Amino acid sequence: MGMHLKEFCGSWMEHPFWRNGFVITDPKDIESILASSIKEVWIDCGKGLDVAPGEVAVSEAESDAQVDEALEQVVLDRRNVAPLSTAAEIENATKICLQSKRAVISMFEEARMGKAVDTGGAKKLVEEITDSVARNPGALISLARLKTADDYTYMHSVAVCAMMVALAKQLRLDEEQVRLAGLAGLMHDIGKAMIPMEILNKPGKLTVAEFEIVKQHPREGHTLLLTGHDVDPSVLDVCLNHHEKVDGSGYPAGLKDAQISLFAKMGAVCDVYDAITSNRPYKAGWDPAESLRRMAEWAKGHFDIQVFQAFVKSLGIYPIGSLVQLSSGRLGVVVEQTGKSLTTPSVKVFFSTKSNMRIVPEIIDLSKPGIAEKIVSREDPAKWRFGDLNELWSGIAS
Repeated sequence: MGMHLKEFCGSWMEHPFWRNGFVITDPKDIESILASSIKEVWIDCGKGLDVAPGEVAVSEAESDAQVDEALEQVVLDRRNVAPLSTAAEIENATKICLQSKRAVISMFEEARMGKAVDTGGAKKLVEEITDSVARNPGALISLARLKTADDYTYMHSVAVCAMMVALAKQLRLDEEQVRLAGLAGLMHDIGKAMIPMEILNKPGKLTVAEFEIVKQHPREGHTLLLTGHDVDPSVLDVCLNHHEKVDGSGYPAGLKDAQISLFAKMGAVCDVYDAITSNRPYKAGWDPAESLRRMAEWAKGHFDIQVFQAFVKSLGIYPIGSLVQLSSGRLGVVVEQTGKSLTTPSVKVFFSTKSNMRIVPEIIDLSKPGIAEKIVSREDPAKWRFGDLNELWSGIAS
């Protein structure tokens, strides 16, 4: 009790706390740490109690610089991640989604209580998300879309974080910029912690007055982030400007094209895509491929064209989870991007429109030589009403 935890030695997924760097004031925190798989921690004796006399401490004689160097090496070692298929990454992504949801809920609750925003703890979450996207860009992004209406405010932050990471990689930004983009995505909606819950979760259309309250969240979030320590300007910028549009019709400042930063333009695209593909309190989410089609129609006034094109390349024209019809008349759901062409993903076919009945599911990689089939149309899931569509591509029961 009274020690200041500087860092947990191990993956962010292995311990029960969303943040690092806090003083232990509750015995239950010690119980939680001992119950986890964490075996060692770094403590900061300058901010809390030291190890009792006579006890051995590995870091006792090391400087802050040595500790930081050791921690940075752990991060660098974890950057070397091997690619995985969507099916193989789903399990990892599921765990990250669950942990991330708890972390973001804690983050919002602390913001509501007036506590300073801790981006240090959020960085650990971003590292896990970045690693998942590196192993497979589609798994976590697609899973995060399956949020319930009640989870939307929290899981939206996780989804935008993952998409910002994938988009930053598509734009060939360096590793530091990729992580910054992810952090900006994770924190972009923190201002919603200051919006009344009855407005955020209202099941019907907002009144003009209620929408004006919601429109305050970028400024509220910017103010909250300023209470933190060493918050990067890019994170502040995305929080404040992710609702700006290139034609100047956005908010809060009505900025136009050149006045909006690259990161804020990225945030705008990711924010809108997740919003329209997710189930909300007042509407069901749109199909991923249909959502991209509609966004393309809005792109000229709303988005930066080059950023939007890079976003489509990062997801595919037919993102994972899209319902499509093949030239054979079979219906299928996209389960994987092949990387060879935006129009030739892997599709799990499961229904014949000719016989109007289910068939044994089969995965077809449309990019392979000799495959004559191709996608001829997007299909509206609401029309077909397949209750297990998400389970078909994710393998996770509803």
